[in-house]
Amino acid sequence: MENANVLDERKDFILYKQDGCSGNGMKCDANSVSGSISQRACVYCGARVVLNPITDAFHIVHGPIGCASYTWDIRGSLSSGEDLYRNSFSTDLREQDIIFGGEKRLTKAIEEIAEKHHPKLIFVYATCIVGVIGDDVDAVCKAMSEKYNMRVIPVKSPGFSGNKSVGYKMACNAIMELISKHESVKKKGVNILGDFNLAGEMWIIKDYLNKIGIPVVSTFTGDSSYETLIKASGAELNIVQCAGSSTYLANRMEEEMGIPYIKVSFFGIEDTTSSLIRIAEALKNEKAKQKAIDFAESETRKIRGFLTQYRTNLAGKKAAIYVGGGFKAISLIRQFQSMGMDTVVVGTQTGKKDDYEIIESLVSKDTVILDDTNPAELEKFMKEKGADILVGGVKERPLAYKLGIAFCDHNHERKHPLCGFDGVVNFTREINMSINNPVWKYMKETL
Repeated sequence: MENANVLDERKDFILYKQDGCSGNGMKCDANSVSGSISQRACVYCGARVVLNPITDAFHIVHGPIGCASYTWDIRGSLSSGEDLYRNSFSTDLREQDIIFGGEKRLTKAIEEIAEKHHPKLIFVYATCIVGVIGDDVDAVCKAMSEKYNMRVIPVKSPGFSGNKSVGYKMACNAIMELISKHESVKKKGVNILGDFNLAGEMWIIKDYLNKIGIPVVSTFTGDSSYETLIKASGAELNIVQCAGSSTYLANRMEEEMGIPYIKVSFFGIEDTTSSLIRIAEALKNEKAKQKAIDFAESETRKIRGFLTQYRTNLAGKKAAIYVGGGFKAISLIRQFQSMGMDTVVVGTQTGKKDDYEIIESLVSKDTVILDDTNPAELEKFMKEKGADILVGGVKERPLAYKLGIAFCDHNHERKHPLCGFDGVVNFTREINMSINNPVWKYMKETL
């Protein structure tokens, strides 16, 4: 690390594979280092992105209007029913509310929505300023729930900590408050946790499971509703797609409802195939397992020629990855390997030690592994390693373009599916179009 121009406090969050270190020795799952301008979002944003796709829920942001505008329509989630989730309501706290308290304004906001729309479910997000002034959001929500006979659930999400995984936990706690009151003794099928139906990806996964004979009980939270969520306790298995946002929920459901879980990924041929087979095995369903094997083989044959054709354009190129969770990063590394590409920089916002151990086992020597990085570090290592493309989210896009590096959006704003076998085609085509665009040749001449 002697050649890395990074903050001293950040050195434990960065691993050169050539150091011979184990992922076990890499620091992760901690609040962002002050002064590093982390790429993470705030606690409130972490809570909102998990709960936002619930299609018939109202979301009231108890705080300044800026908090609501920051997360307005934040997900590319699609709905087969209601689209209330695309709206954002705010108490719009001003200076006088900060001095005298905002409970009356919150009460009035809930009453207005209850009387106009008669919803079954309202989430109330307590943002940073509410944590400072001490509004009793719990009491207001309880009173409104009793008055209007509906579920008004507080989501305690203040915090400038730069650790949106805290927000994930707050969202999961809110979900548990909703579903724990609806116990079911019938155990059949699966719940899908940590998929938000970005560009319709939940529908793809549900279709795959339907084809191999496995019913889906509830989805958390893509294309979900109040009525589907409260049936969740009737599942016999939870499958966790986004480990960063939903492992905490899966653990609570296992402890409190007796529903075991497995982590899965539907990004890439290898992980999609493995996940379908492992789900059937976890359910001890041999018929579904054989169907999964046959289905995966059939779908792989359909796209094998396509992948071979594109591999010639991509072999030898270098990729940088910076995404939310560890499982997504692992799947992306494998996808790049299947294209003949080398991952030279890889990082996550919420990865855990076991994620980094797997990542280290997959990447080549000299690869840089980062936890909760910042723009300065990301820029340094991409330039140092000669990355040809960066896969990340909306905050990373300007950095890539500034450096004259191709970019692929793998975050929640995208409009086309990247999961499953169809997603492999979309991802490969996008990587090819981005990385081999002639504009980069002219950019390099001017940089």
